[in-house]
Amino acid sequence: MSQTVAQKTNHTGFPKAGELIEITGAHALEASDRAILNLLYQHAHDSGRLTETDAEWELPMSALRPSRQHKGNERVRDSLDRLMRVVVTVPLSDAKTGEQRLVLTNLFEFFDLSADEGRPGATVRFGLPKKLRPILARSNRWGRIKAEVVCAMTSKYAMALYELVQLRSGLERCVEQIPIDRFRDLLGVPPGKLVRGPDFERRVIEPALLEVNGLSEMSVQIELTRAHARAPITGVTLAWWRKEGDDFRAAYAERQRSKAGRMARLRGQVEKVSLG
Repeated sequence: MSQTVAQKTNHTGFPKAGELIEITGAHALEASDRAILNLLYQHAHDSGRLTETDAEWELPMSALRPSRQHKGNERVRDSLDRLMRVVVTVPLSDAKTGEQRLVLTNLFEFFDLSADEGRPGATVRFGLPKKLRPILARSNRWGRIKAEVVCAMTSKYAMALYELVQLRSGLERCVEQIPIDRFRDLLGVPPGKLVRGPDFERRVIEPALLEVNGLSEMSVQIELTRAHARAPITGVTLAWWRKEGDDFRAAYAERQRSKAGRMARLRGQVEKVSLG
């Protein structure tokens, strides 16, 4: 079976390992952090040195700015601080024994920044954790992630949902049932937060669907599973399909427009889906 590291970035995006897409414990990350995470991992992947021992990478801090309009590097530094602190859980099967294990790891080994972060040529160097590199080297599941799609989004839940769907977009099936606790973990919902059904729908599901359906090449529908109308949510049914024709062109056109007024435009363009 093909490995993720052997895949090349192309017009459909860069191949992001499924183990990275389905990490849990990343609830402390903000939307800008997730965007920068993808830019850094794409840079590492495209170098062809992702599995080299002690490999390091360097790129301009300006390449990681949340938007072209934002001229300073302060927000980039804040994101790097959060990316350095977060500890995620990566499930894997032990290569020798076949035992299912959970690896707790940081996403990056280090960040090395220019002392004068404000100068035009300031750069950031980074490395990947020793425990994470072999997981990426053995990965044979990936989703193709477009930086332009991720960077166009404002909801971290939309980013996570987009990646989950991209990981599954090549499967023969296009429907999956996921227990609610698992779904919350995959989307990065903070533990103990947004536990009421209406809050979860309004703050997580609705903005995620709005941006994925309005900005990506995929259409997504989510139905919530309950024993009855007022019962707690026990799971979600996730369905996805690839856009064609006018829907595809509308998503591409919206990504080219300013973020100003985007949410209002999306609410007017994207057909509401049933939330169950």
